[in-house]
Amino acid sequence: MPLQQHHTPSTGPSRSLPFAGVTNFRDLGGYTGHGGQQVKWRRLFRSDHLAGLTAQDQALLADLGVARAVDFRGQAESAAYAYRLPGVAYHPLAIEPTVVQRALELQRTGRQLTAQDAVALMQETYRGFVHDNAPRFAELFRLLLASDAPTVFHCTAGKDRTGFAAALILLALGVPRDVVMHDYLLTNALYQRPPGMGSQAPEEVLRVLWRVQEEFLDAALHTVDNDYGGVQTYLVDVLGVDAAAQKELAGRYLQP
Repeated sequence: MPLQQHHTPSTGPSRSLPFAGVTNFRDLGGYTGHGGQQVKWRRLFRSDHLAGLTAQDQALLADLGVARAVDFRGQAESAAYAYRLPGVAYHPLAIEPTVVQRALELQRTGRQLTAQDAVALMQETYRGFVHDNAPRFAELFRLLLASDAPTVFHCTAGKDRTGFAAALILLALGVPRDVVMHDYLLTNALYQRPPGMGSQAPEEVLRVLWRVQEEFLDAALHTVDNDYGGVQTYLVDVLGVDAAAQKELAGRYLQP
């Protein structure tokens, strides 16, 4: 791939990519995993939804060699902003956006949502990823093991469903938790909330819902630790990524 040839290993390619139609598209490469090996650049990408890509964006996507898109959006979300990209296989792994539904239910009871409510809702959502949505994340690993063709996975904002997926992949590759958290929090520097989204709610609540906080990902990881005895057991027993599959994953996505 031409993009890889002009970069010295010391600096590595750019993590965030200059798309016009998305703001949170980035590469998971360059982090240090098992055995001091780096995650390969230009193989695994995470993003907000891809319906707004311009023709120039699509050319950049083709330059990156992206061959698969994994879409975690729920049915109404993906229907509202559908896309098809030439040469990119589309894999819908729907996870419904429960936090929005729960926020609406609370508002319907006449309760004004506070920032604290929003944090609690987000934490509940992340715990739900671990229990209720495990089959979707298991399927993601099956896809990654089937082929190491460059892949982008995304939801609507590329921060929660996508953030947990990215954390699982990096942890499976042996990237330390503090580095995984750092990658997760990059959303706050990159993602730009679309104008007019959720304008009924107070701004302090929107700031919680449209950003990420350590407490969100921690809620999921603590659930993994407390309910399953850690990431390793969760990968093997719940997601079906056994020792052989983890070795295969490392072989595909870590730089020898």
